[in-house]
Amino acid sequence: MNAVLNIGKYLFAIPFAIFGLFHFMNADAMSGMAFGSSALVYLTGAALIAASVSMLIGKLDKLAATLLGVMLLLFVVLIHLKGASAGDQTSTSMLLKDLMLAGAAWMYASNLAKDNAVIG
Repeated sequence: MNAVLNIGKYLFAIPFAIFGLFHFMNADAMSGMAFGSSALVYLTGAALIAASVSMLIGKLDKLAATLLGVMLLLFVVLIHLKGASAGDQTSTSMLLKDLMLAGAAWMYASNLAKDNAVIG
C-alpha cells in the first residue's frame, strides 16, 4: 500500500510543471488574467516549474511548497474571487481548485517536505 501512496508526491508535483509549461506556451492568451502582462504569466510559469522541480528532487521543497501555497491563494483573491462572486461557474471552479491546491501545498510543506534549510 505504501508503494501506491508514495506516488502521491509525483501526482501532486508533475501537473504543476505541466501548468508552468502551458504558461510559456500560451502567455499571450493568459495575459488578460494577469492584469495584461505577459511578463507576469512567464514569471508564474517559471515559479510553477521551479516548485515542481524542487518537490521532485527534495531540495528547498518546504520553502517551495509554502510559497506555492501563497501564490495559489493570491490567485484565489486577485484573479478568481471577482468572477466567482459574480456567479461565474468557471471562476468558482478555478477558485475552489486553487484553494484546494494551496491547502495541499501547505500539507506537503508540513508533512512531506524534506529540506528544512530555509523554513525550519
